[in-house]
Amino acid sequence: MKQQALVEKARHHCESQGARFTHLREKVYELLLQKQGATGAYELLDNLKETENSAKPATVYRTLDFLLEFGLVHRLESSNAFIACHHFGCNHPVQFLICDRCGEVQEIQSEGLKETLDRQAKEHGFKVSKQTIEAHGICAACQN
Repeated sequence: MKQQALVEKARHHCESQGARFTHLREKVYELLLQKQGATGAYELLDNLKETENSAKPATVYRTLDFLLEFGLVHRLESSNAFIACHHFGCNHPVQFLICDRCGEVQEIQSEGLKETLDRQAKEHGFKVSKQTIEAHGICAACQN
């Protein structure tokens, strides 16, 4: 899906839940859509300051919290960085393939993984509320 279509879908997604997709939220989401890999909050701040002079760290963190809450972005736990979600609006388990050389991040859906994890958790009397799996390695492009 093209970037502008994703932005429009994100706006509709937020508004359908009674939340405003403000100019700043849209701008941060667009910046993340433009990135190849995950991006840290301070890199986003630097990019944002190119058009929004008054942007501060707290502004970016509040915006990222909103985007996380509405499922528009994912947070990579291992690097404390963020990546845009292209198929928001559904509650889905997340797995990432992260290239340690170029930083490319691919979001994947591993068939059966969620069910296996839920079954094993249940056997231990545990209920999974959130699942993110990150696999680090070398992407195909960097292996050549």
